[in-house]
Amino acid sequence: MRPKALIAANWKMNKLPSEVSAWVRDLKDALTGKVLNADLAICAPYPHLPALVEAVRRTAIRPGAQDVSAHKAGAYTGEVAAAMLQDVGVELVIIGHSERRQYHQESDTLINAKLQRLQEHGLVPILCIGETITEREAGMTEQIVLGQLTACLQGISLKLAAELIIAYEPVWAIGTGKTATAEDAQEVCGAIRTTLLKLYPTLAEGIRILYGGSMKPDNAAELLSQPDINGGLVGGASLEVASYLGIAEGA
Repeated sequence: MRPKALIAANWKMNKLPSEVSAWVRDLKDALTGKVLNADLAICAPYPHLPALVEAVRRTAIRPGAQDVSAHKAGAYTGEVAAAMLQDVGVELVIIGHSERRQYHQESDTLINAKLQRLQEHGLVPILCIGETITEREAGMTEQIVLGQLTACLQGISLKLAAELIIAYEPVWAIGTGKTATAEDAQEVCGAIRTTLLKLYPTLAEGIRILYGGSMKPDNAAELLSQPDINGGLVGGASLEVASYLGIAEGA
């Protein structure tokens, strides 16, 4: 059964903690009287999370974080443990985002360890995978993307499809205004689904695969209509209520 779409906002390093409550209130006001065919989530910076969790309480909007430590606890200054996120009330956590891979040299092995920490605390990972423009032009897209997928999921078992979300983010389309065509995005997401079927035969059809690469209100419907695209991981377009909601309405 095709899973319901999820539109996950990734605020990255934007907004202030003091702005969270008003933004969520504006979103709730804009949702009044609307029936969406998509679930909503907001992944915010660490300092924003207490305000976010409180603001979305008693709503269907799921609060999320943008990263987690691979360590359980200890002398790791600046790190944030999965147990801390769970205690705050977070439900989803982005791991392996291309910006973490690029700017912090995160490896698939490290991301796999982060995924394990999230599983230990019942938090749902949004596992990001994707290729650079150089890799794409060299015809290596599936090799890179599926290689990242299998390495990050090494040794990971699932009981339910809802325990894992995959986000395909072509690196060359993030924040550039460029977007993979719906057909190109589906081709890669279809390959991801095929690999998931090998890893989790009974669950793969229910695992959400998000597209994360300059999704906007004007291209969301076409992307979200593809059979193996079950939502979006939305960056810049999620910072304004109108554009974020416009994407959700495309589901």
